[in-house]
Amino acid sequence: MRPPEEQMKITILIAVYNEERYIGQLLKRVCARPEPSEIVVVNDGSRDNTLSVLEAMLSQDARIRIFSLPRNSGKGAAVREGIARAAGDVVIIQDADLEYAPEDYPQLIAPFNDPAVKVVYGSRRLRKENKFSYLSFAAGGILLTVLTNILYFSSITDEPTGYKAFRAEVLKGLRLTSTGFEFCPEVTAKVLKKGIGIHEVPISYSPRTLAEGKKIRFRDGLIAIWTLLKYRFLP
Repeated sequence: MRPPEEQMKITILIAVYNEERYIGQLLKRVCARPEPSEIVVVNDGSRDNTLSVLEAMLSQDARIRIFSLPRNSGKGAAVREGIARAAGDVVIIQDADLEYAPEDYPQLIAPFNDPAVKVVYGSRRLRKENKFSYLSFAAGGILLTVLTNILYFSSITDEPTGYKAFRAEVLKGLRLTSTGFEFCPEVTAKVLKKGIGIHEVPISYSPRTLAEGKKIRFRDGLIAIWTLLKYRFLP
């Protein structure tokens, strides 16, 4: 009899916007992994050659499925499109750059062998050797995590991590509305408000700089704070 993790169908969900420089490398690493049952890529109206790179990858792995939004609508909108398309039992959200390593999939999937585990976050903080590109980004992540724990009575270590994994029925039942980077605090807030615990595992992290294409900005941090506050007190 196969182990439980081998019986689960795993969807890797990748929202991508203007990542021609990295998306091919990332997809090769994702495709090298045995864990995914499908790789759902949502092209968020990219204006560079991202779509051409994606289409060239289709013939290399039958698990790849590509969907395109007609215009750039934001990470949240692209992820929500991917959630609607996902057919797996577990959905892992994978950033389109090379900051998060597909080689960490086994750590993210293993906790789901316990039926009580519904949500798993990959924590950069739990692996001490990880570095951060900017002090301001690191401080902002700590602030968001502390605020989350205060508002939602949780004890997580890395709220804004890009590696978030969910049982599909949980993710599809959250009624998400975000269109931008505020997807991350929204999904965290709605999971915790439902009384669903977040299990964390250590992951590796290779931060990129703004010059290398990192898209998140100071304004997104302010929006994330507002999002956490908003969903704490909304019915």
